Amino acid sequence: MLGKKQNVFDDFHAAAEYLVQKRYTTSEKLIISGGSNGGLLVAACANQRPELFKCVVAHVGVMDMLRFHKFTIGHAWTTDYGCSDKEEEFQWLIKYSPLHNVKVLSGETQYPATLLLTGDHDDRVVPLHSFKFIAELQHVLGAESKQTNPLMVLIDTKSGHGAGKPTSKIINETADIYGFIARILNIQWNE
Repeated sequence: MLGKKQNVFDDFHAAAEYLVQKRYTTSEKLIISGGSNGGLLVAACANQRPELFKCVVAHVGVMDMLRFHKFTIGHAWTTDYGCSDKEEEFQWLIKYSPLHNVKVLSGETQYPATLLLTGDHDDRVVPLHSFKFIAELQHVLGAESKQTNPLMVLIDTKSGHGAGKPTSKIINETADIYGFIARILNIQWNE
């Protein structure tokens, strides 16, 4: 993967474009979700093609690609991503690091509605990734009058990376996610 990581994001964009082109959905209804490395995937894709997605749900995502290796088990991922301490690899990472690529968008395009999820005891992808990313989103985009899509984080207490989570927490988290998506898509519930 290493220096070719952008291929992953390009493929994801192409899949989303295919769904829109073939009229399975529209950009106004396209929700993307991913966890851990998949959280990195959906956050980077939202940064690179914000007009393509209505909503992003990123669970325990790796968002700071320049410092991930400095926390807990992150050093083990340098074989997959590279290491920002090396100049060549820094150049790969800075191009897609979600934390380092948030920008005010041109025209009327706004950033997709975003829900980040993290566990306050996650020792695999430490919660600082989600904390820093949501802070950057809100700092850069929060004061923009055109940014009406919410930028939120849900911090689960006494939780880790996801495995071993009690059923009651899974149910609550799933309800929160579906509630967020339903609100973003303006879905009306029928009783």
